[in-house]
Formats: sequence, C-alpha cells, structure tokens
Amino acid sequence: MTNNLLLPGRNYRTLLCYQKAEAIYDITFYFCKHYLQRGDRTCDQMVQAARSGKQNIVEGCAASPTSKEMEIKLINVAKASLHELLIDYEDYLRTRQHRQWEDHSVEIKKMRELGRAHNDSAFYMSLIPTRPPETIANITICLIKQTDYLLAKFLDKLSQDFLQEGGLRERMTRMRSEERRKRN
Repeated sequence: MTNNLLLPGRNYRTLLCYQKAEAIYDITFYFCKHYLQRGDRTCDQMVQAARSGKQNIVEGCAASPTSKEMEIKLINVAKASLHELLIDYEDYLRTRQHRQWEDHSVEIKKMRELGRAHNDSAFYMSLIPTRPPETIANITICLIKQTDYLLAKFLDKLSQDFLQEGGLRERMTRMRSEERRKRN
C-alpha cells in the first residue's frame, strides 16, 4: 500500500494498447477517406469508433489518479469502441464479397508477426497506401484483435491494482484514520 493520496497517472503513450489504437485510428482515417464515400454515415462511425478507442485510453489514464473506477470504465469503453470498428471492417469485407483472412491463413500469421513486432503508426502508414482496400481491412482487423487482447490484459491489471490499492475514498479514509492515530 502506498502512503500517497493521489497515485501517479499512467503515461498512455508508453502503453502498447495505446500505440496500436493510434495506428488503428490512422489506418481507419486513411481507409475511410480513400475507400468510402464522403458523407457516408458508416465512414463517420468508423472514424469515430477508432478515435474513441484511442481517446478513451488517454482519458482513462488521465482519470487514474482520482478514480480507478473511471479508469477501468474508460478502458472498457475503448475496448467496446474497437469491437464496433471490428464489425464495420468485417461488414466491409462481407458486403463486397472480399475474403476475411482465416485464423490459420498465411496472411494472418504474417500479420500477427508484424503486429507483435511493430506498434508505431508510422510503420503501418508506410505500408497502407500500397495495399488494396481488402488487405487494409484485414490488416486493421488483426490489429484490432491484438489491441483487444492487450486491453483485456490491461483491465486485468487495473482490477488487481484496485484490489491491492483501493480507490481514492478508501485511501482518503485510511490516511485520515492514520493521521488521527498519530495525533492521539
């Protein structure tokens, strides 16, 4: 247990889930701009879901010092937003009769390796303009699934941290009680 009332916030930029979420946002922005019609509600929804996936990680980390509950909720919102985006990419492939890479396909195995090796958006954005839209959709689906896994692990860690440290109110009560004991 710590003796600090406010625990330090997390640097979201160092989180692999944030780095991947940023790449997903950048790819989605590019994808929608180049392959969906301007003014299409799906395009707006996809960009917003990608943005929400990234931004809720930021907001959750910022809320961390005063509200572990809010941090957990916002990280879960990021996870849910990326699930929404996943379905949009799957819909894109299905409605255009494009193949979604199967779990044991050569393409998915290679993409999983790339996804484990690279988290920076610049790496992916150097590849994306040279790929057809169905490949971009499949790349993004793989990245979303990897990010979902990382967010699930992060939520597990946040839950464990909460069980060990408690929330702000618990720390306030504990510290106030300790202060009273010292005075008496």
